Amino acid sequence: MTDKHTAPTGGALPGRPTRPAGYWERIDRIVSAAPPLTDAQRAKLRTIFQQTAPSQEAA
Repeated sequence: MTDKHTAPTGGALPGRPTRPAGYWERIDRIVSAAPPLTDAQRAKLRTIFQQTAPSQEAA
């Protein structure tokens, strides 16, 4: 993850809890330590996120 995160860390978004210092750095470390997705996992995620709203409700 090389892009800059745009969400504030001080809890400025309504309805969201305040994030502790180092929140995004911890997330970056966790993501970096995870193994890469397989092609089958990518295909499944692509299918899930490209579903239309009615088919999501039926699932």
